Amino acid sequence: MTDEQHNGPDGDGTPGRTRGRKPPRGDAPRSFWKELPILIGIALVLALLIKTFLVQAFSIPSASMQNTLTIGDRVLVDKLTPWFGSEPDRGEVIVFHDPDQWLAGEPTPDQNGLQTFLSWIGLMPSADEKDLIKRVIGVGGDTVECNKTGPLKVNGVALDEPYVYAGNTPCSADDQGGQFKVKVPDGFLWVMGDHRQNSADSRYNQADKYSGMVPVKEVVGRAVVVAWPIGHWSTLPVPDTFDQPGLKDRAAAAALTVAPQGLALAGVVPVVWWRRRKGPAVTR
Repeated sequence: MTDEQHNGPDGDGTPGRTRGRKPPRGDAPRSFWKELPILIGIALVLALLIKTFLVQAFSIPSASMQNTLTIGDRVLVDKLTPWFGSEPDRGEVIVFHDPDQWLAGEPTPDQNGLQTFLSWIGLMPSADEKDLIKRVIGVGGDTVECNKTGPLKVNGVALDEPYVYAGNTPCSADDQGGQFKVKVPDGFLWVMGDHRQNSADSRYNQADKYSGMVPVKEVVGRAVVVAWPIGHWSTLPVPDTFDQPGLKDRAAAAALTVAPQGLALAGVVPVVWWRRRKGPAVTR
């Protein structure tokens, strides 16, 4: 018998109640104000991970992709798919880093401290990012050409382009880039804006070091959804024109694209659900 026990009422030595010990208690709940910095830290880390590896939002600053995208639209860009070795395919709308001074002379907007912080965590696009958004027309090995006002041809196949801005012709009837015939090297892309008469795209940058081509390594990701404003919400699928017979078969590349996108979506959903349970959502 320990010194914390005493004989029962009959003095038979059976243990009775204990003395000197407090009844067990659960851990006291942590104060909300103590948890708040932890929740904010977790939210920021998740926001940075999502921005870096999964999905990032970009703002459309110009009319070069009208009417598919208008000034002020926010698009969500799939950044996960390239990690699985998939390359952009014809018809996709992509975001890419400025290959060689395409944006030279464009003004850089000033940002205050709050805007800079929001850019860092992914809630706003960074003023320092020199990125462009265009549609992929030709991929490595393709021959892309246009005479007079069109139609635009890829590997000799004329494209029916319903996404071209109303009133525009597929090509410009000028000799400063509107008339061209190019062979796209492997590892490069030929890109054009949907607003053909208002887009300084591959056609008008043929004097740069890549002859107007965009290196695949400079691609940030594929724009998949117009997320804002709500009235403009839509997906950005590949138009049927790029499925025409005669275009080089890239079914293998397309297959690589579909599966990782599904994985990206499957990965984002539980993360968002967990964050909604754990703390305020932070997205970009």
